[in-house]
Amino acid sequence: MTEFLQFTLGGISFGMVYAAIALSLVLIWRGTRILNYSQGAMAVLTTYIALTVINHTGSYWEGFVVALAAGLVLGALIERTVIRPVENRPPLNAVVVTIGLLVLIEGIAGQYRSFPTAFSITGLHAGSVPLGISRNDVFVAGAVLVVALALAALFRFTATGLRLRAAAFNPYASRLLGVRVGRVLTLGWALAGLIGALAGLLVSPNTFLYPSSMDSIFVLGFTAAVIGGLDSPVGAIVGGLILGVVLNYVGGYLGSNLVSIFGLIALMAVLLIRPSGLFSVTRERRV
Repeated sequence: MTEFLQFTLGGISFGMVYAAIALSLVLIWRGTRILNYSQGAMAVLTTYIALTVINHTGSYWEGFVVALAAGLVLGALIERTVIRPVENRPPLNAVVVTIGLLVLIEGIAGQYRSFPTAFSITGLHAGSVPLGISRNDVFVAGAVLVVALALAALFRFTATGLRLRAAAFNPYASRLLGVRVGRVLTLGWALAGLIGALAGLLVSPNTFLYPSSMDSIFVLGFTAAVIGGLDSPVGAIVGGLILGVVLNYVGGYLGSNLVSIFGLIALMAVLLIRPSGLFSVTRERRV
């Protein structure tokens, strides 16, 4: 029972990182119908920026804030300069462009580095029972939860959120109603860049930091987005939690070498059984 509790809590911590990547993918997909294959590389780049700031200032939190700001700017800049010219072109164009961005960013990234944690990694206890998580794990889950709640409030209670939803649902009608869809899409990419940067900051202490350190996390984040539904921000969070907990059970009970295989099996199962995702409201139509 103690092991089960430890694996569950640890899975929630990892799952929230997958959820952050999934959420960043969902934000872009809803507005542009583009899957950003460079999202993980963008997160790596902003994490290198954070590490540079931390090394120069000695302050983790200054690096943390600068990385989030860099993710915001990087997302907006990429949408304006690279993605916008191919938004209304054949889908393969966007795929090639984002993969090209992935190769470019990983090519200019730095070498292997260790990355500090925000809080202690000493395991927490409930009385004499070890929980299998640390204060830093609690911070990881809490940070993603705060961002998810902030996004939910943005979409539900603000005019900007209404414009984001309208542009994602029907950009043509939104333009007729006066919504500046181009600016809204730029904002969506900027927010996705910020969330991706957060994911990079949270996972790098566990994976170390190197040019392709986010590749496997990106694949699992994409799997989480598919599980929840690429149109559903709520599904991104739930999909990340489901995937994180299940894979932690697999790693704990069956062996860590099977985690990647089960991640692939989960992706294939969802694509075969419910390709639109568990929380998608979009009806599929065969032509």
